[in-house]
Formats: sequence, C-alpha cells, structure tokens
Amino acid sequence: MANIRTPITKLKLNDGNSIPMLAYGTGTAWSKSDENQIDKELVKSMKTAISMGYNHIDGAEMYKTEPEMGVAIKECGVEREKIFITTKWAGVGDIKECVKKSLQKLQLDYLDLYLIHSPWYADNNEGLQKQWAVMEEIKEEGLAKSIGVSNFLPQHLDAVMKTAKITPAINQIEFHPYLQRSKLLEHHKKLGIATSAYGPLSPITKARPGPIDDFVASLAKKYAVSDSEICLRWCIDQDIVAVTTSSREQRMSDYLRCTTFKLTPTEIREIKTRGEEKHHRAFWGKRFAPDDRS
Repeated sequence: MANIRTPITKLKLNDGNSIPMLAYGTGTAWSKSDENQIDKELVKSMKTAISMGYNHIDGAEMYKTEPEMGVAIKECGVEREKIFITTKWAGVGDIKECVKKSLQKLQLDYLDLYLIHSPWYADNNEGLQKQWAVMEEIKEEGLAKSIGVSNFLPQHLDAVMKTAKITPAINQIEFHPYLQRSKLLEHHKKLGIATSAYGPLSPITKARPGPIDDFVASLAKKYAVSDSEICLRWCIDQDIVAVTTSSREQRMSDYLRCTTFKLTPTEIREIKTRGEEKHHRAFWGKRFAPDDRS
C-alpha cells in the first residue's frame, strides 16, 4: 500500500501554537466502558495512522481510550515533539486533577491541547467561568500548551470571555455541509477562536441521500479521490481542523489524499449552498432542538 506523504497543513492558533489540520480521532467510534481493558485494535490503528503521517491524535477522557493513546504514542517510534495530542476533560471531578490523571494514562508530561468537552457540565455562567479559570492555570503551569473548549455555543463563549485572561484557542464542534453553523463560526472569527470539526463525514456516513451527493461525486471524480476526502478538504479549505477516524488501514491511507489537492472557491460555495438545503445533526441531539443549526 502506498502511503501519502504530503505534509498535513497546520493552522496557527491565537496563542501562537500551530495545530495539524487533519486529526486521527479516538472518540465515539472507539468508546469503551472499561478503561482498564486495553483495546489492542485501537493501539494498532493509532500506530498505523502515525506511521502513515497522521501527526495529530485526538481523544477524550469520556471515551476511556487515553490508555491506548499512551501505549501507541510510546510504541510508535516517533518523537513526542512531532505528535500533536488533544484530549478533553469529561466534566466530573477537579479539572486540574483530571488533566494530571490523563497525562499519566497518556504517559506524557504535557498536552498540546486540552479542552472542556462540553458547556453542559456547568450549571450556569459562573460555573463556566470558574472552569475556565482552572484551564488557564493548567496552561500557565505547562500541563497543556493550548487550551480550548468543545460544543460551546455563542452564549457559552461570551460567558467565558467576560472573565477570561486567556481566550480559548479552539472550539471543537460537529460541523459538515448539513450542519454549517454560520452564526457560531462568525462568533469564532470575531473572538479569534479557531474551529475544529468532528463528524465531518456525516453527510457520507450518516445522512445519505442528500443534496450534496451528486456534486461531491463529480468532484471526487475530478480529483481522483473519494467523497470522504472531498468533505475533509471542504473543512480544511475553510481553515477548519477536521477530525476523523477508521479502523481500516486502506481508508486511513485514503483520507490522507485530502492533503494532495484544494477545492476552488466556487466548489466550496457550491457544497455550502447545496448543504444548506438539508439539516442533519449526528451527535448531541438531545441537547438541541431538532431544527437548531447553531
């Protein structure tokens, strides 16, 4: 199997650090109930991904896959400084103690990015502000180079910013052509917060048939890639970090082809326009009204 060795583009964050714009995720698809039971298949998949050129591994305490991340990072043979590691606080317990436990499981001295997994762990705005103050201490103490949030809406970001000394570097959200979240992205831009997308392949994996199908298929033929790589590239070309995953080696290799081409502005707009004809939320549905696009 030929590996795609085109370097993964990096996005500069508001704190001066840079994040690789394609990440191998170890979240929902790999989630397990027993943290003490090592998933050897996940370890193998991560080591394969890293060997192929994925230099950004995204995980979360909630999914109980941090021990596997730690084993893979240790055994992959790549220098720590060359791998960008993201994980998230699961919302239970003291944040600082939790990040230290995560570092132990990951067998690391520091994280590249640490996120609050959800705003719904806090009862009110004051709770969000207290959580963020601890996150700032985590950064100041060198436990994480960058800090950010996940699943935050404009009102949550505004609450944090009222007392923040450090602006969140990134907000990781569900984002794809059928959930474009224009108002939220505008708010990110206004505050200088980067965007990371989970579920970027949802139109392909969870929401077919749909209005983008034919056009994406025509682009896949044009660029000699798959529909999935078109969706990944659509994110990256809008300066949005894309997080995806697979247990299949061929598919992991295929996804890297999104680093070998760029969509034209017209093609980006056409996917956007067609995508707006359908609304589909694949994750956290109970937290939103059915027609909520924010």
